[in-house]
Amino acid sequence: MSMKNLREPATIAQGAASTQSAMSAPSKPLGQKPAGVRSTVLEILSNHGLLIFGILLIAFYSFMLPRFMSGQTATAILSISAIVSLLALAQMVVITTANYDLSIGYGIGLLHILAMGLLVHTSLPWPLVVVAIVVLGGVIGLVNGVLVEYAKIDSFIATLGVGTMLYGLGAYYTNGAQVVGVIPDGFSNINYAHVFGIPLPAIFVAVLVIVLWATLEYLPIGRQLYALGSNRKAAELVGIPARRLVVGAFVACGMIVGFDAILLAARLQVGQSTVGPEFLLPAFVGALLGATTVKPGRVNALGTIIAVLVLAVGIAGLQQFGFGFYVEPLFQGASLVLSVGLAGYAARRRAK
Repeated sequence: MSMKNLREPATIAQGAASTQSAMSAPSKPLGQKPAGVRSTVLEILSNHGLLIFGILLIAFYSFMLPRFMSGQTATAILSISAIVSLLALAQMVVITTANYDLSIGYGIGLLHILAMGLLVHTSLPWPLVVVAIVVLGGVIGLVNGVLVEYAKIDSFIATLGVGTMLYGLGAYYTNGAQVVGVIPDGFSNINYAHVFGIPLPAIFVAVLVIVLWATLEYLPIGRQLYALGSNRKAAELVGIPARRLVVGAFVACGMIVGFDAILLAARLQVGQSTVGPEFLLPAFVGALLGATTVKPGRVNALGTIIAVLVLAVGIAGLQQFGFGFYVEPLFQGASLVLSVGLAGYAARRRAK
């Protein structure tokens, strides 16, 4: 998907033209059915098509699989999707600046290995390990941001190169073996604890969604990020500090990835270099699908979490039907194509 698909299509000129057209259009006869119903339906499909698709999925699975609506299934979906949700939200932050971060999958791989290494091979308290990994994630994001903004390397190339080096560092640290040992109960509870029956990782995701949603929708920095991603030159002309915001977005992304690595280490309780890259595609799909709902045309926190949950529900249902491991990439790819296609179709019909 190109960055053009992530930008808001409406402009002031288009708005003025549509207003002029509406003012000059002749009034409809009293007996004629208003066209507003059709426009409303298209508007709903365009803004909430993915959510409607998710609800239909749940209804279908519940009818075909009576045990699908159990609390156990819901808890499992929330727990399993937490890792991908945080990575998708981290990717979303970078996409707001019209950049991408291909290092997140490799970053979570290296950072969860280092977390296990610090817990097993040092005497550091586990809260200090958490802080160290999050800070290290921010440092990785800073390196990405500097390469993109100051070295002027395309974000795809820069972050892919950094990610590949992170993968190599993880393989060097583990030497092809697993980092295994006894970890504190407090650390493992980061992933396995429940609050009022809700998995703690799901609560972490909900808090981050609220913070990012409020920041992007209601704070000046959020409007600056969207303006930067939509038209950088225009944003710089009005005084928006583009370099600082881009670097800050990469740092924030890295810190989220660092915390996500803590959740992954607490879940697996083992560090291995082969873990991490498989999360890259689901995170991208979640962030890009999120741009087709709630606020079509731009990435947003609510749309991202809806997209991740819809994907998790779809995959969970197919697995309960007995499909193999191959169903996950097939469903993710099909959902991406279908959802983006429907959103584009609804937007074109609405424009006509």
